[in-house]
Amino acid sequence: MESESGQVSHWLQAFGAALARNDIRAAANFFGYDCYWRDLLAFTWTIKTFEGPDEITAMLAATLNSTQPSGWALAGQPTLNDGFTEAWLTFETNVGRGIGHLRLRGGRCRTLLTTLQELKGFEELQARTRPAGVEQGGVKERKSWLDRREQEEAELGVTRQPYCVIIGGGQGGIALAARLKRLDVPTLVIEKNERPGDSWRKRYRSLVLHDPVWYDHLPYLPFPDHWPVFSPKDKMGDWLEMYAKVMELNYWHSTLCTGARYDEAAGEWEVSLNYGGDRIKLYPKQLVLATGMSGFPYMPALRGADSFEGRLCHSSQFDAGSNYAGKNCVVLGSNNSAHDIAADLWEQGAGSVTMIQRSSSVVCTSDALMEHAWGKLYSQAALEAGITTEIADLTVASMPFKLLPAQMKPVYETIRRRDAQLYEGLEKAGFLFDFGEDGSGIHSTYLRRGAGYYIDVGASQLIIDGFIKLKSNATIKGINPRSVTLDDGTELPADLLVCATGYGSMNEWAAKLISPEVADTVGKCWGLGSGTRYDPGPWVGELRNMWKPTQQPGLWFHGGNLMQSRHYSLYLALQLKARMEDIPTPVYYVDPVHHKR
Repeated sequence: MESESGQVSHWLQAFGAALARNDIRAAANFFGYDCYWRDLLAFTWTIKTFEGPDEITAMLAATLNSTQPSGWALAGQPTLNDGFTEAWLTFETNVGRGIGHLRLRGGRCRTLLTTLQELKGFEELQARTRPAGVEQGGVKERKSWLDRREQEEAELGVTRQPYCVIIGGGQGGIALAARLKRLDVPTLVIEKNERPGDSWRKRYRSLVLHDPVWYDHLPYLPFPDHWPVFSPKDKMGDWLEMYAKVMELNYWHSTLCTGARYDEAAGEWEVSLNYGGDRIKLYPKQLVLATGMSGFPYMPALRGADSFEGRLCHSSQFDAGSNYAGKNCVVLGSNNSAHDIAADLWEQGAGSVTMIQRSSSVVCTSDALMEHAWGKLYSQAALEAGITTEIADLTVASMPFKLLPAQMKPVYETIRRRDAQLYEGLEKAGFLFDFGEDGSGIHSTYLRRGAGYYIDVGASQLIIDGFIKLKSNATIKGINPRSVTLDDGTELPADLLVCATGYGSMNEWAAKLISPEVADTVGKCWGLGSGTRYDPGPWVGELRNMWKPTQQPGLWFHGGNLMQSRHYSLYLALQLKARMEDIPTPVYYVDPVHHKR
């Protein structure tokens, strides 16, 4: 019987030969009927999943001549998993080198991942060379591009423009800027806050990341071994500030983008900035909105808000529970921020804390996720088993989104049994919880809507024990000077009302900074078109508008959690570098707009 290595090597050799002779029909026959090919740039210069032989055939017919793939080879030892032979592979195209992942059964491919990892002739800068400004026999002051404000203004106004401007200097903008720095793409990051990391520092005092440290590394510089598993927000802010300095990013803090306009004739943007009181215009070719999924607060219109004598704020503006000791506090919402804020208020001695839950939330303990979900790829045990961050990221990327719910349902069934006592307690307390509309849990919910869940780090027990009071299946009908009235007639005393009501689509920033017309041209960001709540169809199979070409030339969106910012920043950086170097980038497909904002 042929070994797993032999099977994969045979498949790769035959598949590669069919592609080399441009025999698309033969190449498609190497896939089963229920098959998926996810491509990250290598063939399509976009991020796209092809479902079924017909879509794969159409893609190859359009891209094979321009891609010219070759050198398909097995990388490492194949493994058996759930009846499939899984293997890593390497390949080349006419412009770059790639890494792929394959799942085989019965000689046919179920899933194929192809990713572009580097551009030939434009590899990342890695060699340690003499720093700029250091000369034989002496050292003069080192100056990198845009190091000093005087130099910045002179160069920007007269000589050299940044090729790429990134609006938003949080984790996403910083990770992308680091990638572009290593690819020698002149890039400028614009951040309204005073320091890198302030987007974390300015959040509520008790905020701690709910993702484990192994999931959260930035490119090139992983967290040190002694870093806590779950990072406190100020510690994360300091890390981002350090990272921006060590990576020598061109980072303008305390700078506000006041508008942007695309000049189609020139193929460039005009970006207007308020820089320390000075009005500056930049003219980059590429504009990236790295304003974050949690960047455009959604504040509901509440009748009587103007009459409220206490404090009314969005969760992004909440500071610390210690400011409300002895006060009556109401939190509108029931997801991560709502739970964190309610717990902080109770811990700091609030007179009363009431959570208003409008609809059901997915709840899962952090320990359960580490044991049954994250831990297999992102943990110390995974590292010791040889699963590096890069392998973990690519493994996640290899699973088509269409197949993810079926993969995750058994995980959450196990978690429900594991934490049965917790869920029984929540049910008795009247808390509305679920495991997603189809039982696939937090992972699918996050991709579909970016919200709707709580990773429990203790607040659920406070609800069960009655320390955090609960009004479920309710909402606010009106606000009074010192109370809120619910739609069931209940009146709650309130000195503080926090609206933990989430955030709008990232293209709201396009509407604000560019124009409503451009925002509607690119359409809604995030979501898969699953047809579930807040994620209307049709099915698109990838996150809308994220890290790939949009309907607006030269406009890109970069965001997500730390893992996504790390992983997908590579592919966005490669797209920008290729365009700067005039490498042909024939985009196979740009998603049509089904939903605007």
